[in-house]
Amino acid sequence: MTGIITKTEALIQVLRDRLARRALGPGDRLPSIRRFAETMNVSPSTVVEAYDRLAAEGVIRARRGAGFYVADANMPPMKVAQMGASRDRDIDPFWVSRQALSAAPGSLQPGCGWLPEAWMPQNALRKGLRALAKADGTVLTNYAGVQVPDTLLRVLQTRFAEESLPVAPDQIMLTGCASQALDLICRLFLNPGDTVLVDDPGYFNFHALLRAHRVQIAGVPHGPAGPDLDAFAAALQQGPRLYITNSALHNPTGATISPQVAYRVLSLAAKQDLIIVEDDTFADLEPEPSPRLAVLDGLNRVLRIGGFSKTLSASLRCGHVAGRSDWIEALIDLQVATSFGGPSPVAAELLAGVLTGGSYRKHLADLHRRLSLARKRVTAHLAPLGIAPILQPRGGFYLWCRFPDGIDTAEIARHCLGDGIILAPGNVFSPTESASRFMRFNVAQMDSPRIYAALQAAMA
Repeated sequence: MTGIITKTEALIQVLRDRLARRALGPGDRLPSIRRFAETMNVSPSTVVEAYDRLAAEGVIRARRGAGFYVADANMPPMKVAQMGASRDRDIDPFWVSRQALSAAPGSLQPGCGWLPEAWMPQNALRKGLRALAKADGTVLTNYAGVQVPDTLLRVLQTRFAEESLPVAPDQIMLTGCASQALDLICRLFLNPGDTVLVDDPGYFNFHALLRAHRVQIAGVPHGPAGPDLDAFAAALQQGPRLYITNSALHNPTGATISPQVAYRVLSLAAKQDLIIVEDDTFADLEPEPSPRLAVLDGLNRVLRIGGFSKTLSASLRCGHVAGRSDWIEALIDLQVATSFGGPSPVAAELLAGVLTGGSYRKHLADLHRRLSLARKRVTAHLAPLGIAPILQPRGGFYLWCRFPDGIDTAEIARHCLGDGIILAPGNVFSPTESASRFMRFNVAQMDSPRIYAALQAAMA
């Protein structure tokens, strides 16, 4: 009958999945026939047949008297999306990201993580591009060096100094973006099988990237004042290597860590030799600075990453990492090995030009005003639908909203996608899938009445 597979075929698929996820690699020994049969609750003859069929394909090979081993050749391509626990497509980070990045013309994206084009400083960017056309030929043609260009270095040091965080030149480096910064940090500190703490809910692309590094993800409940301290302390018993978080304008909740929670997190981390990665991508969207782990820690065990994709241009790929000088030195070596230098000199020079051009602070003030109005407006439009934010953030463009009892936001997102509306359901942000009643809305992308009509229809 169509659609029914045999026990042998099911067993073969299990093994293929392990190979694709690199749970088994070239030269690894497969479980013994007897042990695998007991584990999978099948007969030894079923295991023998599965192994024989894979051996005939050249995927595995038998060694007389020593068992079966993964062949050095014919390994299937590594499928990052299949790593970790299987997730429903509507809450899978890879599928949600790809929907947002490849949206069809005319689609609405209240679930995306960026501002509309019209909100960005296009005139300043065009002016900077015209200036770059007259730049020295080395900027236009050469590889990037490993040092931060002087102008951009001064800008970044000044910004950190305003938070009382002195950063020496050897404590900062440029990356292609904040995500690349995190990738380099994972390469430096993690091995497959290590445990990493993340906020629950937390930014879903953190989870996707960690799956690519083949590590275990442990979620820590996150609330209006930061991570739950009891849960954080309990999670430390798993021996995690890293904790990745947003201290301010948390993604997706919009929360800001309290000073008391920040101090306690650092104290617990110090006792367990835990390294903290503080993603501060949304820093410029906060009207006034709030507590930062990197500032309180003095860049001892905290690495701070950031970029300007949220306030200047997502097309202008340039991020940065600040941390201990020995860690930055090691990260630079990794960057040279993996991408032969830092981000494009064109991107770095354009970024420096816009940041020093005199219009950036005015642009930020305008963003703060527009976003404040948008948060209030969207909250008012959602209220009649029974959808309410759990808190009003101090800034930024996210509202983390609770839906009425009995509603699964993944179903809402699936329904609205048929109307060309791309949403971000709660469980895509939750490694424990405990946020089915929640959804993240981008208030800057919520002007169309179509969105509210589609939500109402989906909830009916």
